[in-house]
Amino acid sequence: MQYDYDILIVGGGLAGNCLALALKESGLRIALVEASSREQQKQSPTGDRALALSAGTVKLLQALDAWDGVKEYATAIKNIHISDRGHFGKARLSAKKEGVEALGYVISGRNIEGHLAELVEKANIKQICPGRILGLISDRDAVHVSLKETDKPMSLSVKLLVGADGGQSTVRSLLEIPRHITQYQQTALITTVRSSIPHNNTAFERFTESGPLAVLPVNNEECSIVWTRTEEDAEDLMSSTEAEFLQQLQQCFGYVLGGLTLSSPRRAFPLSLIQAENMVSGRTVIIGNAVHQLHPVAGQGFNLGMRDVVQLAEMLVEQQQKKADIGGASFLQRYVELREKDHKQTIQFTDGLVKIFSTDWLPLAAARSISLAVLDHIPFAKSMLAKHAMGLAGRLPRIGHRR
Repeated sequence: MQYDYDILIVGGGLAGNCLALALKESGLRIALVEASSREQQKQSPTGDRALALSAGTVKLLQALDAWDGVKEYATAIKNIHISDRGHFGKARLSAKKEGVEALGYVISGRNIEGHLAELVEKANIKQICPGRILGLISDRDAVHVSLKETDKPMSLSVKLLVGADGGQSTVRSLLEIPRHITQYQQTALITTVRSSIPHNNTAFERFTESGPLAVLPVNNEECSIVWTRTEEDAEDLMSSTEAEFLQQLQQCFGYVLGGLTLSSPRRAFPLSLIQAENMVSGRTVIIGNAVHQLHPVAGQGFNLGMRDVVQLAEMLVEQQQKKADIGGASFLQRYVELREKDHKQTIQFTDGLVKIFSTDWLPLAAARSISLAVLDHIPFAKSMLAKHAMGLAGRLPRIGHRR
């Protein structure tokens, strides 16, 4: 039959654009649909969020020739300091001791999203933007998609449809894929602060009875705050004055960076663990946040989504080289099997951290404090934790044109 494209990627965010770039020299005909205009994306408040990129994710961006253009906007994490408020246990990780340039990097969502969108445009990949998926039907040979580009109706037939359209995925909804939702009864408070003492490229993860507090280095003098609180506490803090908010933040974090002052507005995001029951339906596969939304503790969400992207891209390139069906059931099932272990391990790790460190039950608090103290004195264990944080604990898929 006649196909309009080989692959239709729905979602022009981080996952969708990275997948398009990974496939740009594959010989596959690709189109990308994004609901928001470029101007809307630039103005979106979500662009202010700080993303923690693991060293593994940076290697993948380098393979896509996407790193050099944003490196100047990224702040290296040279050290990670982990502590448990009110208890003696601490653990410290060092890039120098691991023999790497950095354990990871922090960058604003707006900087990296904008750069990736520019690269996709330069790659002459067909973009339908703003465009919205209205319906889809997957049969034995193709996915038939109805959509609108601005106000113009369109119909396309493709061999494979990839849903990379985020947590509120339209593709997942149209496919009626069920989700499992775990409500943490927690809210993340996001802001940026300026510190009177330089952060020296150190990221802090401080666990408290109401949830973790992450302080991530941004620029030379600022830090991004991701502060997890109970829903009630978060509501009070959002309605408090700036002075009251800073007083509570200082009390929770301490004065290791001296006095803190706000340098961006406060924003609040409810937290939950969301997992799609299936990754594949017919000739459609969903990736990234469309499949899994994680608690921000340990900053694993975006990095897990990037591993979805590169695994799928690697397999699609190999399938294309063999002139085999890129939307076949057995091919997509193999992708699912290759991603399930990573999904399960990362979700369990993140969910476990939330549950273990969001309680002040004395026996558990004592046990985790002892564990952190012991960990800090066992080089092998620290190295394994560092590799997990860097996203280097497993094999990195080969992507891009570099081999």
